[in-house]
Amino acid sequence: MAHVDLYWLPLGAGGHSVRLNGRVYEWIAARLARRAPLDLYHAALEVDVPAGRYVIEMTPMPHGDPALRGVVGQGPVGSRLLRRFRIFRYEVRRWCGGTIPDLAEAVESPRRLTEDVLVALRLLGLVPSVPIHVWGRDELGAHDMWNSNSLVAWLLQESGIDAEAVRPPSGGRAPGWHAGLVAAGQASTREAAPSRAASASRTGTKRPTKIGVSRSV
Repeated sequence: MAHVDLYWLPLGAGGHSVRLNGRVYEWIAARLARRAPLDLYHAALEVDVPAGRYVIEMTPMPHGDPALRGVVGQGPVGSRLLRRFRIFRYEVRRWCGGTIPDLAEAVESPRRLTEDVLVALRLLGLVPSVPIHVWGRDELGAHDMWNSNSLVAWLLQESGIDAEAVRPPSGGRAPGWHAGLVAAGQASTREAAPSRAASASRTGTKRPTKIGVSRSV
């Protein structure tokens, strides 16, 4: 049986410096928006089809052979002028049999988005076609930065899954999600402000939560 599962990972899971930088960024963003700071999350997908199980994720580029991680695309981090340096590049993975780092720290996950094999196959086929924008920049005028969440939102929407119906865990937000929707042409350029409900306490999910597939499928 095919499925597409989404995992919400705390930003910087397993890395203290990234987590600290994320908290500083969110504190500043919250002050500017005159709201309480929220937890930040990074999304990753697991797609199971008859040919195998795939992990889809956008990550900083480590050492090693990209082919062994199922890399199908690369892009710049911070500035296109610096992309010749590995530490300023990210990679897009469609990794058969791959793993999601720090999966044990995932919150309210997995979320079952669909069990339609055609939708799952369509999503896998779209991964090499994802737009390559600068990670951390707003090249789309979306009032939101491009990052790993943008990749996931774009893939879901383009494959026929309603990404606008997907929400981060309680008390959190997913920077970059709106940019992915804008890239897919499904949202205006103004990012929706986090609702007051987002400040509610976090609740666990005992079983995968299904999100409906859009009618266009």
